Amino acid sequence: MSDRENETDRDEAPELDEEWFKNARKASDVLPDLVARGRGQRGPQKAATKERVTIRLDIDVLEAYRAGGRGWQTRLNDDLRALKEKEMAH
Repeated sequence: MSDRENETDRDEAPELDEEWFKNARKASDVLPDLVARGRGQRGPQKAATKERVTIRLDIDVLEAYRAGGRGWQTRLNDDLRALKEKEMAH
């Protein structure tokens, strides 16, 4: 199916006449949370906020995590968390 076939037929689109504009509502009335944020701003965090830190790691350790591709920082965080939980269990 081509992109053209997915387009709405312009003849089927409603005409935006005076009546339509008379009944229109402000975006801030309909979607206040969306409108309150500026363009490019993130919404509320879904998980606990993380803290940016600077840490010095051995090159071979860093290369090993980066070699795993995208998400290497998350994997490193997960491994550190597992180590912390293991140490706390003893």
